[in-house]
Amino acid sequence: MNSSNRTDRQELIVVTGASTGMGAATAKELARRGFHVLAGVRRDADADALRADGPEGLEPVILDITMESDVAAIADRVASDPLRRPLRALINNAGIAINAPVETLPIIQWRKQFEVNLFGHIAMTQALLPALLLSSGTVVNISSVGGKVVLPTYGAYAGSKFALEAVSDALRREVAKLGIKVVVVEPGGVKTEMVERGIATAQELKANMTAAQLARYGDLTTAVTAQAESFTEAGVSAEHAAKVIAKAATSSRPRTRYTIGRDAAILLRVSRLVSDRALDRIVRMNLRSFVKDSSEKTSAATASVGT
Repeated sequence: MNSSNRTDRQELIVVTGASTGMGAATAKELARRGFHVLAGVRRDADADALRADGPEGLEPVILDITMESDVAAIADRVASDPLRRPLRALINNAGIAINAPVETLPIIQWRKQFEVNLFGHIAMTQALLPALLLSSGTVVNISSVGGKVVLPTYGAYAGSKFALEAVSDALRREVAKLGIKVVVVEPGGVKTEMVERGIATAQELKANMTAAQLARYGDLTTAVTAQAESFTEAGVSAEHAAKVIAKAATSSRPRTRYTIGRDAAILLRVSRLVSDRALDRIVRMNLRSFVKDSSEKTSAATASVGT
């Protein structure tokens, strides 16, 4: 029997960041495939929503990956599972997006970005590695196309993802001989609430820029936000992404990396074929069209108000 299609619920999978988006979709997909999924959420309301909407085998647990007590509690839950089910996989999916130019982003926001997108994942991996050693399980780290190619204003977000890619490579080479598999998933445009929250955060950060900073970066941040909205609208669904993540987590011989979305595959391929300077020009040219579109929309809205 294909292990990814089990219906006996004799294995556990932990999914972090399962309140919404790819995390929620992945938790539901794996539960439907027969795994008992410990779905990490941060609020009771999110846990209630998963229970109401989720399939059998989906168990929401309160989990903030930046809180040592929460990480210890999920590790204890796995170790003391009443049915002694092995841990098949840990899916490090939790994440936030805080985007602003390097000069303008407060250092506290840089630290927050890395606490969630990097250090929290490391803490989860360290806590659950003993269980994964017992089961020859899999660690799946959800990175991003931004973990390979960086757009302007994405320094903090992409920095955390670049670091996650490096940690994943190190971990894979450390634990391969121990039977543990380490996989990186690199999504491109995916229609999720995290992207919407990231755009809202970027707009708030822009509103706090000084007049001089706005003169330097105002058009750029407007264009990048418009570009992100466009990519999201054209992106794949969270359910499509969940199927790729589930495959990575349950395959007996997974690839080291999976991309999600045609845009991610194309961008990664182009980045390998052209020089840094050429890629800089491509990014600038692409953003110019979004500056123009944003200006036209603003003019149209102003004219509409005037009438």
